[in-house]
Formats: sequence, C-alpha cells, structure tokens
Amino acid sequence: MNASHSAIQESQQQAIDQLIKAEPVFGKIVDLYGPPPLWQRPEGFPSLIRIILEQQVSLASAKAAFDKLLAASGELTPPRFLEFSDEELNTIGFSRQKTSYGRYLAQAINDNDLDLEGLTRLDDDQVRGELTKIKGIGIWTANIYLLMAMQRPDVWPKGDIALATAYQQLTAIDGRPGNDEMEKFSEPWKPYRSVAATLLWHYYLSSRGAAQLI
Repeated sequence: MNASHSAIQESQQQAIDQLIKAEPVFGKIVDLYGPPPLWQRPEGFPSLIRIILEQQVSLASAKAAFDKLLAASGELTPPRFLEFSDEELNTIGFSRQKTSYGRYLAQAINDNDLDLEGLTRLDDDQVRGELTKIKGIGIWTANIYLLMAMQRPDVWPKGDIALATAYQQLTAIDGRPGNDEMEKFSEPWKPYRSVAATLLWHYYLSSRGAAQLI
C-alpha cells in the first residue's frame, strides 16, 4: 500500500471507531490492549511462503521456520527456494506437504503462471481466484495475503480458529462459533472486516503474550 504510515494509522482509527459502534466488544479490546499494531507484510513470494508455513500450526513455530529459511536463503526468491533439497527444507521446518506447496508456488511464479505484481490490478475475488489456482493455496491463505500483504480493507479470513476463539471469549457465547456462523457475525462489520480481524487477533495474541509474532 502506498499510503504513508500516519495515513494508514488514521484510516485504521476511523475503521475502529465505526466497528465499535457496530460491535461493542471491539471497544473492550481497545480498552484492554490499545489499538492493534499496523501488521503489514510485504507483497510477494516470501510472504506467501510464510503464510503457507502458518497453515494449521502455531504462529511461533511458523515464524521460527520462516526465520531459518530467510537465514539460509540470503534472498528468498522462487529460484532460490527451488534450489533447496527436500531434506534441507525438512531441517528448516517444512513438512513434506508444505515443501510441495512451496515448490508449486515457486514453479508457478518461475513459469509466469502466477503474476504476483499483477494482482494489484485485480479485485479481491479475482486475487483469490489467481492464488487458489496454485495447489496448497486455499481460501484462508489467499485471504490472509489479501489482508496482510495487499492491505485490502474488507477481507474476512473464514476458517481462522483464533478469530472464532477470541470472539467466543469476548462475548461469552456458548461454544466456539463455526466458520459460517463467524462469517454471519462479521456481516455488520463491513466494509472494515480486515480491521475487525486484526482487532480480534490483537486480543487473541495479547491475552497470550504473543502479539509480536505477526
């Protein structure tokens, strides 16, 4: 996103103000932990690899593996990733499945089957469509990339367990809401669902002392 840091902060605060009007629990999060950090990842291959590593594992273990990968790579590019052997990637922290996913992604970029820079010209659904053509990139991964790297304002990461857990704890509803139920809850938060998600992550991570991991 080309906007300055201060402009992003101002835009985020405006979204938070509107979200608190729509859902009081967001005010509770800000009262407890302040506004969420401006979590922003650079667009490109490394961020997608990191999100693949985060699939169905803790942020801490994914970050540890990603940091090892960066240290071993020098510069993490698709050609450099493809140079690693399966054994080397396993030592870094990649499962056999995520090794395959990383290779599919790197090869697709190398072969010009995926134009990451061109995604900026597409709307959210088109971006999802392009990314999910790659084996190993599902809707959750595409949405996290849209939200964190591309900084799209109204993305709801359906299927994110941390969001559902945070909402259940904040509202004291019986049981953790399912994916469809959470998506329904998120409807009144449009067009600021990306900020709503960051607020809920902020609560989830801060209450566990792990906010620095994103």
